[in-house]
Amino acid sequence: QVQLVESGGGLVQAGGSLRLSCAASGSIFSINGMGWYRQAPGKQRELVAAITNIGITNYADSAKGRFTISRDNAKNTVYLQMNTLKPEDTAIYYCNADIRTRGSWSDNYWGQGTQVTVSS
Repeated sequence: QVQLVESGGGLVQAGGSLRLSCAASGSIFSINGMGWYRQAPGKQRELVAAITNIGITNYADSAKGRFTISRDNAKNTVYLQMNTLKPEDTAIYYCNADIRTRGSWSDNYWGQGTQVTVSS
């Protein structure tokens, strides 16, 4: 019933920027952690950035200083501002969230993913 929908991916040149958005919808009671993962061909899915419901953030070393995660609780939306993009950032980016629905404990949800391609 709960859905996560990503947007904002695309093609960008090295050094450019993209802003990803992920909106959660459905029968939501509360959302705890939200985050962004990415997976490149032939590689494992990895955490890029995460943020708690009170704004505590965690970043992969490769993202520190370049990416910024934020959220708008009123809109049930998490964002990932990506600056100074590098070709190695090319991957499918997935939104992830721990969401509690009414009458249930928290469960983990994934979005469909959005492609980010950085050309050199």
